[in-house]
Amino acid sequence: MREMRRKDRAMPEEDIAGLLDRGEYGFMATVGAEGLPYGVPLSYVWLDGRVYIHCAREGRKVDNFRACPAATFTVVGETSPVYARNFTTWYECAMVEGTVEEVADPDEKFRVLYALAGKYLPEHLDKAEGDIGKSFKRTAVYRLTPQSVTGKAKRPKPDGGTGDATA
Repeated sequence: MREMRRKDRAMPEEDIAGLLDRGEYGFMATVGAEGLPYGVPLSYVWLDGRVYIHCAREGRKVDNFRACPAATFTVVGETSPVYARNFTTWYECAMVEGTVEEVADPDEKFRVLYALAGKYLPEHLDKAEGDIGKSFKRTAVYRLTPQSVTGKAKRPKPDGGTGDATA
């Protein structure tokens, strides 16, 4: 893995895990058999140090997983464009690089789908088990097992400045 260029913006591990846990959505980047890149926004859940997604059993993303299981998943947290001595943006983001594989174990698959329901619609969790059961066979669940998890943030300095001459 390549080292982060701006090490001064590296986020602590607990901040990265927090962002991955609370992030609303992320972008999965893959490469297909023809060598073309593909990035797609996805709902996800961060469980046991892995990214999990659900999707249909067919499609470009699934074809890419089969052709090349290496993938990158990026979550962007809070952002705020500001003028602080120069044009800049306060931001936070986390990147997970690793290998994607389909979840074959039905118990793990159910746990992930239930966790997704709890993350996105906790007020309807009482209906989750029934709805998961109705679509269980036609729904695929994939796990991204990290080889690298990194995070970057640019936040205001105590003096209100950017802390550097470039954004």
